[in-house]
Amino acid sequence: MAYLEKCLPVHRWLTFVTGLVECLCFTGAVFGWASLVFVLRVEGYLNWMCVNITEINITDVNITDVNVTQVVDCGEQDEWFSLIFTIASFIQSFLTFSNGFVLDQFGTTVARLGGIILYTTGTLMIAFSTPALYVLLYPALTFIAVGGSMFLITNMQVGNLFRSRRSTVITLYSGAYGSSAVLFLIIKLLHEAGISLYASFLFLSACSVIHLLRTLFLMPRTLIPYPLPEHYTYGIICGESNSASAGQTEGTSNRNNIVNQEKSFRECLLSRLSFGAMVWLSVMQLRNYLFVGTLNPMLQRLTAGDHSLVSHYTTVFALTQLCGVLCSPWNGFIMDRHKGKPRAAGESERDADLRASVLSLFLTPLLCILFSICATIPILPLQYLSFVLQVINRSFLYSGQAAFISMAFPSCHFGKLYGLLQAVAALFSLLQYPCFILVENVLDGDPLYVNIALTLLTLLAFIHPFSVYLHCRSLASQKTNQPTNSHL
Repeated sequence: MAYLEKCLPVHRWLTFVTGLVECLCFTGAVFGWASLVFVLRVEGYLNWMCVNITEINITDVNITDVNVTQVVDCGEQDEWFSLIFTIASFIQSFLTFSNGFVLDQFGTTVARLGGIILYTTGTLMIAFSTPALYVLLYPALTFIAVGGSMFLITNMQVGNLFRSRRSTVITLYSGAYGSSAVLFLIIKLLHEAGISLYASFLFLSACSVIHLLRTLFLMPRTLIPYPLPEHYTYGIICGESNSASAGQTEGTSNRNNIVNQEKSFRECLLSRLSFGAMVWLSVMQLRNYLFVGTLNPMLQRLTAGDHSLVSHYTTVFALTQLCGVLCSPWNGFIMDRHKGKPRAAGESERDADLRASVLSLFLTPLLCILFSICATIPILPLQYLSFVLQVINRSFLYSGQAAFISMAFPSCHFGKLYGLLQAVAALFSLLQYPCFILVENVLDGDPLYVNIALTLLTLLAFIHPFSVYLHCRSLASQKTNQPTNSHL
């Protein structure tokens, strides 16, 4: 037992650190799409959609001095690249429900093996794609997005291993998920240094061996319970197989979860808190997705097509995405700030967690409003501030969503609820493509009115923190005459 007690902390920290690296390097690569689009343009993907437009400028009244310039119109190419991202981001979010269902019903190992297969297939498709086989980009980006999402959702439960810093771990992983957009920036920089797209994505495919080893040795077969039982074990402990002990502990924990389950999945889903979280996520995810999906054409417009400036701002945007892993822990600190402090009489730990989340839930739409305003103003240098605010907002958005669900609902429903809310938000995010078409074909490429509309729409997100605040007040007022173990 002493040997086990000495090894458990090391094993858990290895799980945490390797999970952080996995989230940082692989899970959210799809959000670096703008960097990959830059490489695909250079490689000639969909370049046949660009057309040359001749402009004749008369500089003399006697028509003796005529300047003829060639302007390249790539509007149709931009639409197709935007469609690829729209499809991938939609399917990623929509299938998060099925991912969560697989995790809750079949356990971590099965869920991660499915994610590994999808991710490896996607990277191999891009590696073997060519401008003539551009259609491979559609399933490839989707497989990478869904596989990365599976890695993220299986890693979220690692926070259960660190009770006093549970929200901080969850938000850190979510921030790393957003920061992994830098992966496509690295591929862009390697491409400029002479490394082919084929070689880069073939290397990513080979990295699946790391995911497989981590699945077998550093992750549980089923789920990590919360609260964590004493001496809970999983995987391989200090080089020795502990599968029997782990299976017994995990099985006992799962049975305890079922016994202690207070609300059914249906009751959780139909609750006011679930509906508020759905609106909160949907409106802000749409704003973020449209910004990422239209970043390249926006920069083309603001730089008047200057190739070097577009490359510079694309690189800066990708680098700011890396900072998401630094921003999201602050959200976790906000949520965990009450840990170790005395709770009110009759207040459960879960109710205290929920009360502490109100500030985070309010700050997130406030950041989104500020980011959206900056993105609406068509001043190129101001986009530096847009990039910073966007990455902070996205870090707070996804980390706060995951942490809130883990606080407000039973842990046995985490995967399904997290996935279903993501699926609903995905359906709503499909509006990004009609918005793009509206800008390109109706508003002559000027997104001003669409950006204003989205900024106003984001105001709906403030309903959620207000609803949670009222819910916490209601629980506090009832604590003296009834149990406070109802979280919905």
